[in-house]
Amino acid sequence: MSHWIIAPVVLPAVMGAFIVLTMRHDLLLQRVFSIAATGALAVISLALLWAASVNPPEVYRLGNWPAPFGIVLMLDRLSAVMVALTAFLALAVQIYSASTGWDTRGRHFHALWQFQLMGVCGAFLTADAFNLFVFFEVLLIASYGLMIHSGGRDRLRAGVQYVAYNLVGSTLFLFALATIYSITGTLNMADIAGKVAALPEQDWAMIRVGAILLILVFAIKGALVPMQFWLPATYANAPGPVAALFAVMTKVGAYAMIRTGTLMFPPATPATGTFLSDLILIAALLTLAVGAIGVLGARSLGWLVAFAAIASMGTLFVAISQFTPEATAAALYYTLHSTLAAAILFLVADLVADRRAHLRLTEALPPIARSGLIAALFFAGAIAMAGMPPLSGFLGKLMILDATRGDSMALIWSVILATSLITIVGLSRAGSVLFWKAHASTPEEPAETKDEPLSFAAVFLLIAGLVALTVFAGPVMGWMEATAANLHDPSSYIGANALVEVGK
Repeated sequence: MSHWIIAPVVLPAVMGAFIVLTMRHDLLLQRVFSIAATGALAVISLALLWAASVNPPEVYRLGNWPAPFGIVLMLDRLSAVMVALTAFLALAVQIYSASTGWDTRGRHFHALWQFQLMGVCGAFLTADAFNLFVFFEVLLIASYGLMIHSGGRDRLRAGVQYVAYNLVGSTLFLFALATIYSITGTLNMADIAGKVAALPEQDWAMIRVGAILLILVFAIKGALVPMQFWLPATYANAPGPVAALFAVMTKVGAYAMIRTGTLMFPPATPATGTFLSDLILIAALLTLAVGAIGVLGARSLGWLVAFAAIASMGTLFVAISQFTPEATAAALYYTLHSTLAAAILFLVADLVADRRAHLRLTEALPPIARSGLIAALFFAGAIAMAGMPPLSGFLGKLMILDATRGDSMALIWSVILATSLITIVGLSRAGSVLFWKAHASTPEEPAETKDEPLSFAAVFLLIAGLVALTVFAGPVMGWMEATAANLHDPSSYIGANALVEVGK
């Protein structure tokens, strides 16, 4: 499978350029080729997921240069599942975009979409810290173009804010890499792990500075307090399908935190110890509280879903901060769930916006066309996001609660349970204003709209993913536990990188 490892990076890169150069004036061809490429990415990601399940970590050396001297990609269980999640989400949301006509409201939508997938998949597959920075920049540039797609003053203002915050993150990233390189002499992640473990005590302070800078970068990407300010306006003002795809972008920050915290700076390393996990836990609990309060106080559906996404990231980072195999497995399960749940709510918000003059929750407007169906979709997404039974959010939060037994259990459990209740109240209020009070306020029949069966099918596809996570929670969690075990014992990952003979 080694040569297929680079396919999730090369395929969207080539397709994005091909669309720009040969079919930028033919939307139908753009749709056909772009959706076909995303479908092919989904198939390839499933093959890589199977390969990662039955084989140890595999390395792909660009130019056949050995690590740590050359650029390498690594396929392990974690990177494979994140690429598969990205491909599944992208395919469903891209079908929605084409069916609702969002790709007609601006130029180069499908090319930017492919470059976005290139950046996200590259970030998940790279085994080099500098190339993680490179792929961060690729997805940042593409996401900015998608963010301001179809224009508008509010969208442009939010896009500028989004870029400004992420450029700060990029600057910090370069400082972090320079600091780490000055101490270890390498930016290969597996090589860094070995060098950090063997550092003399006089270098511990400097490597901690580099580790903290990395944590700040990933906190910006993952919308951790106090670095979350860019997310609400960005997600609330982005086109609905773009915001749904962005649901996986915050997971890039979570992925990077897991990778660095289990490989480069694990708690057992004397140079770093547990101070990183303590910092992440405090920030995660604050993020969870800010997100839940934002859900309760949101005056617009878009802002409500954005704050719900922040709250879900807080829950995810609570699990990540424990840096134990049990908590990491629960975090990986919750990553799949929260990505799909947030995407569902963003698409439902877009369906409502397409049928209403605004998304404000301060007044009840007349009912909308397909109100019953859209209300059912919102209900499913709200249950999933709040973590209520019977969907996978309930199981995910139970797993996280079970994995956080320890000295901080009382604090963690109190915050998670209290914010879950607040989130339920906020989502219930929004559903009441949007659907129940709308029917109670007027007897008027809603105006008919054109049928968009594929847009509803795309949302149902994402809901089917949540149902599958619930029904097959046992096997999925077993797979995640094996993944977490490999992450916390990275000897096979490091060993694959250590084969320095060219051609091996």
